[in-house]
Amino acid sequence: MATFVLIHGGGGSGWDWHLVGAELRRRGHDVVAPDLPIEDPAAKLADFRDAVVSAVGERTDVVVAGHSYGGFTAPLVADRLNARLLVFVAGMVPAPGETPGQWWKNSGYTSPAEKLSVVEQYLADVPAELAEENVARGRDQRSAEWDDPWPLAAWPGIPTKVLLCREDRLFPPDLQRHVAKERLGITADEISGSHMVLLSRPVELAERLEGYLDSLQ
Repeated sequence: MATFVLIHGGGGSGWDWHLVGAELRRRGHDVVAPDLPIEDPAAKLADFRDAVVSAVGERTDVVVAGHSYGGFTAPLVADRLNARLLVFVAGMVPAPGETPGQWWKNSGYTSPAEKLSVVEQYLADVPAELAEENVARGRDQRSAEWDDPWPLAAWPGIPTKVLLCREDRLFPPDLQRHVAKERLGITADEISGSHMVLLSRPVELAERLEGYLDSLQ
């Protein structure tokens, strides 16, 4: 049994992981999916990290997964907890000293040519009722980390995986492949699904996370 520490993206909450968490628990693992303090105007990246570390407590044998904007927090948590594995799920991979606000230009991100609704961009394959609940649960991102440099001087020496979503309209596959290769020197793995694959394909995603863990044995 491992402890899966699941970190949500911008404007989200731990609830975003609830279906994946239930599947991981069914498989015998422990799961921690806290809410980051994104509604606190004073909160920075260190505060995000500390909120997750506090939620983990004395648990050990940790696997950290960060979704979307949670990619800026996940490596900080993995480094602090000496995690066994770090996984980016449709995640933003930061560089040392880079602020979240700088990531978009530095990564080569370009906005979609067509104007998309929230559902079209994030939740295209999520069942309608679940997508509606996700939107209703959205939180205001008022924290102060946008201009806060990512604090690690170098990438933590932890096995790392990048899992992109083939139908992701926010972070398209070509962008994710480029970032994974350029910043981590690895080839991104792929899963079918939209940006919120956490809600559209939770069983398949849980299988991937557990499979990554098993590959370390």
